[in-house]
Amino acid sequence: MSSASFREGFLWGASTSAYQFEGAWDEDGKGPSVQDARTHLPAGTSDFRVASDHYHRYAEDVSLLAELGLRAYRFSIAWSRVIPDGDGDVNPAGLDFYGRLIDALLAAGIEPIVTMYHFDLPQALAEKGGWSRRETIDAFARYARVLVGAFGDRVRYWLTINEQNMMILHGDAIGTGGAGAAGIYQQNHHMLVAQARAFAAVRDLAPTALVGPAPNIATVYAASSDPADQLAADDFGAIRNWLYLDVAVRGSYHPTAWAYLQRTGQAPQITDDDRRDLAAVTPDFIAFNYYSSHTVAAPSESPEVDVAGDQQIAVGEAGVYDGVGNPHLRRNEFGWEIDPVGFRLTLREIFERYRLPLIVTENGIGAFDALQPDGRVHDDYRISYLAAHIEQMRLAVADGVEVFGYCPWSAIDLVSTHQGVAKRYGFVFVDRGEDDLRSLARVRKDSFFWYQGLIAHNGATRP
Repeated sequence: MSSASFREGFLWGASTSAYQFEGAWDEDGKGPSVQDARTHLPAGTSDFRVASDHYHRYAEDVSLLAELGLRAYRFSIAWSRVIPDGDGDVNPAGLDFYGRLIDALLAAGIEPIVTMYHFDLPQALAEKGGWSRRETIDAFARYARVLVGAFGDRVRYWLTINEQNMMILHGDAIGTGGAGAAGIYQQNHHMLVAQARAFAAVRDLAPTALVGPAPNIATVYAASSDPADQLAADDFGAIRNWLYLDVAVRGSYHPTAWAYLQRTGQAPQITDDDRRDLAAVTPDFIAFNYYSSHTVAAPSESPEVDVAGDQQIAVGEAGVYDGVGNPHLRRNEFGWEIDPVGFRLTLREIFERYRLPLIVTENGIGAFDALQPDGRVHDDYRISYLAAHIEQMRLAVADGVEVFGYCPWSAIDLVSTHQGVAKRYGFVFVDRGEDDLRSLARVRKDSFFWYQGLIAHNGATRP
């Protein structure tokens, strides 16, 4: 297996999202999103109004990405920057900004990978009922057609909805909750139909472009060889992973997941038009985000609940599974388990199930990075984390998995959704605090130079 290598033209990239990175939250006609309207951020945590100020510094940032050697850059477009109220007039200034960004990336030899929707529903749509209303399907389908119509001649890779499963399972943790148990899977269904119509928009308006979903997928271990634990792991995998991808790829619900929805009274209403939309178009590839695996046990009467509500932790559900720690894995300073081998298993599971090309659109480690007296950021822990995961991805390629790109989180420091500026992921440090914007200067971390060398050697972790 040691002879496996990444294919020529492999898309070595990195990722960001609009609301966590751009700032300029109300400039040039942009409307507020649900993230801009959040009022329950943890005390002392930065909001997203300035973020990393990418909106005003995009040219400098693209220059840094080119210096890093990126072959691809995965970013999201803010729906409310393009259509301020979600379903009304198009904002020309919003389209102009993204057009300039895309042109700058292409001029630098960087492939743009565009996410249509990354947790930032326009607030005006949320106030009307958001994804609970079928009208939001139409609004998203129109928005997708606006984007593809504007940029389909320049963007080859399109992603629809980022981590839809996390918005459903852990919405309160990432600022997208509020539907309540009774309506959350109806919202989910509406998003799945909207995604299918976005697939169709790409097919219709940019027939040479490629489109795929972008969920968060993670292998699920059983806590022991006890058959009851094995069953719980299979149940959780169906509810967490395959419910979303089966609909996206096959146009129908995973049978175990559907049985769970029916048993718990959460099965959505599905129309004949929905079925036609879901079956009409399949994706060209699957994008997915991976940070860690999960370990679960048979359900107890009182499953332990994670008080932090972190989307990377299996918290447990009465009668279905208990989330448990894995004694074979170490944890980072935010409590996330680190499992590179689980990454390899996840790649294998997805590819074996669907036989579609894969691209990794998030993978990384958050840490309390700090500028040192020498003016540098020494993040050997990030290099170690990424190197281990890239090695396991290489082994997955040797296993026969078709992987065409890797875009870790994140390209440049941004505002973490529920830990603010302090939790940093980027290859480039941004000089700001939670409330003190300081200089917002960009500083290359040690991991920047490591990843630069790795890309130059097409994935060799020791160039």
